[in-house]
Amino acid sequence: MKKALVVLMALLLAFSTFACTAKPAETAATEAPVATEAPTPTEEPAPTTVQFTDSVGRVVEVPADITKVAISGPLAQIVLFALCPDKLVGVASKWDATAEQYLATQYYNLPELGQLYGGKGELNLETLLASGAQVVIDVGEPKDTIVADLDALQQQTGIPFVHITATASTMADAYTKLGELLNMPDEAKALSDYCATVYTRTLEIANSVEKANLIYCLGDTGLNVIANGSYHAEILDLLANNLAVVDAPSSKGSGNEVDLEQILLWNPDVILFAPDSIYAIVGSDPAWQQINAIKNGTYYEVPMGPYNWMGFPPSVQRYLGMMWMAQLLYPDTAQYDLYTEVAEYFKLFYHCDLTQNQYDALVVNSIGAQQALKPAA
Repeated sequence: MKKALVVLMALLLAFSTFACTAKPAETAATEAPVATEAPTPTEEPAPTTVQFTDSVGRVVEVPADITKVAISGPLAQIVLFALCPDKLVGVASKWDATAEQYLATQYYNLPELGQLYGGKGELNLETLLASGAQVVIDVGEPKDTIVADLDALQQQTGIPFVHITATASTMADAYTKLGELLNMPDEAKALSDYCATVYTRTLEIANSVEKANLIYCLGDTGLNVIANGSYHAEILDLLANNLAVVDAPSSKGSGNEVDLEQILLWNPDVILFAPDSIYAIVGSDPAWQQINAIKNGTYYEVPMGPYNWMGFPPSVQRYLGMMWMAQLLYPDTAQYDLYTEVAEYFKLFYHCDLTQNQYDALVVNSIGAQQALKPAA
């Protein structure tokens, strides 16, 4: 019994010693570091406006996300219709009736806003303000008063106005800049690359041929010419020897008025007639038959649809004119499959699938007439 008591007391002493030296579980747990989540940084809201420097150096504050675009004139209309047809709130001037067969109804029926320079009507500010346009874009050759004009309109309307310079040689750059403005870099690149490719090929052709002696006639009597060195003569001067040298080349699309005696003195080997000029009747006119081009049957009518392919306005459709004129004058060098080339252009710039019959109708008085004169193989 005494022995059992001693053993029990020894066990109690050992348990007491362990209990005094061990830390309670709760205490150990409370001393462990507590993990806390780092505060989430507050994200800055995306800017609603950005600054854009246009082609004449004006720094303009524009919406960061532009969904509604107005244009200042027909030249801008053609350029921007290719890039952003669904952003356009209107057109500068109604499409020519020939355009209806190529354009979707919602585009053909866009409201008319008027135009900033030239044309038959001024920019309709009331219609512009009602359109919800977030920006107005002017494209083309900058006028001497462009900065003052756009600054005044911007102040008057509260709508940003920007100018993008574009010529036949710089249209690719113009599309790149428009892509930046409208946040459409991929769409703009496709159009820019196309323009660069066609223009480069045109230069190659122009530099490898003996250029034709040519004039471009327009007007009801055919006695207006697009003068050498004028803005509207870019493609003519590039691909041909434009004989229409005058003292003061007109910057207007109506060209310079001359008389038949002057045309006889120039005596061109080729004449291009504007649509709705005198192509249809000139071949039976004895006075005109004295000119080499008429005498030899080397006179042609420029295709029209939806616009004059040689310009008027001098916009991006001139790239059609480059290919058409090169194939017309220098077929052995150009070697274009012109229907394929024109159909590609219509798809890219007019969002239209051009049929063979439509193409044939467009070139009936030029490439078509030329082919009709060729002897059968």
